[in-house]
Amino acid sequence: MPKQNHDHISIPEAALSAGLFNPHLPVRRFFAPGRINLIGEHLDYNGGHVLPAAIGLGITGYFQIRTDGRLVCASSQFGGKVEAALTDTTCFDSSRGWANYPIGMAKYLIEAGYAKAVGGTIYFDSNLPVGSGLSSSAAIEMITAIMLAGESFATEEGRVRMARLAQTMENEFIGVRCGIMDQFAVAVSKQGHAVLLDTAALSYEFVPALLDDCSLIIMNTNRPRALSDSKYNERRAECEAALAYIAAVKTGVSSLAQASLDDLALVPEGSLRRRARHVVTEEQRVHRAVDALKRGAVTEFGALLIESHFSLRNDYEVTGRELDTLVDASCAVSGCLGARMTGAGFGGCAIAVVRNQAVTQFIETVGRAYRDATGLKADFYITAPAAGVRELREREM
Repeated sequence: MPKQNHDHISIPEAALSAGLFNPHLPVRRFFAPGRINLIGEHLDYNGGHVLPAAIGLGITGYFQIRTDGRLVCASSQFGGKVEAALTDTTCFDSSRGWANYPIGMAKYLIEAGYAKAVGGTIYFDSNLPVGSGLSSSAAIEMITAIMLAGESFATEEGRVRMARLAQTMENEFIGVRCGIMDQFAVAVSKQGHAVLLDTAALSYEFVPALLDDCSLIIMNTNRPRALSDSKYNERRAECEAALAYIAAVKTGVSSLAQASLDDLALVPEGSLRRRARHVVTEEQRVHRAVDALKRGAVTEFGALLIESHFSLRNDYEVTGRELDTLVDASCAVSGCLGARMTGAGFGGCAIAVVRNQAVTQFIETVGRAYRDATGLKADFYITAPAAGVRELREREM
């Protein structure tokens, strides 16, 4: 059981037993949510619109400042601790594993002038499933930024800067060519809303995500995925190649999401055209989904989720057996309005919109069908759009 320190912050027993924190200095507590993308998959690096939302699952971080210029990181999900001198974090080190994310974030914060190299001890306590595609990496990045340089990101404008810095760090330091959606959603999300983000202009609006008498259910395939080891970078390169064919003929198209269906004829038939077709049609689906949510047309919204999954399966080819099995089983249950994979794909999670009265039957039926087909046990989480990264005040303890 967690125990209280002298500042009335409840610290997990594992962190206390490891002697991570100085009992004579204050400890602060922070939370960074995971995220789902309701629709708009693989558009964030193609200059399109996405519709992510933060969720209730996430990472709680316990932070204590140090004065020796070292960052000490430990996690409830991984054993041991990782230390690094903040003046010597110039290289990605595979032996650090997950700790490369907070270490890299600290390095970039310091270099950008947002934080001083004074150091800190951080204990990450997560209930996000490992490798699920719910954006634990962005949550670690954002919570580290708030801990080390929260005053620099106190405004909404500051939160946007924080998200951009984290994306740059992940691109350059980690080596994953991710877009900005994950970091942006974790940074700025608002309770009860999704975020319609124009990834090209970084303009955004909050869209009420009230699903009437339905619940939003996250379904974890329990097939872990790792962006750096997946075909994520390959898909991004394919999209860039498709864009080059279009831009060589048509002026004013600087991103693939700006292309039209007619422009697809400029891309050679085959995989490149299929990738481009997904991007163009998914961009259209995002705007239709936003309109449906604003009108409270939940059935229409659910149908768009199914369309999105078919496009991701057939044109973008990023789903796989486990995700397809979950989505097919979901759509076969009465009371499910729609389902699709969410995240980069290649494993991870799917989401479904389900009538409240059918939720129990849905979980039992889909779970059984998935286990029978794959031999794996799916995990289900009933969730709702939540607020973004923040320090937890005493009333939230």
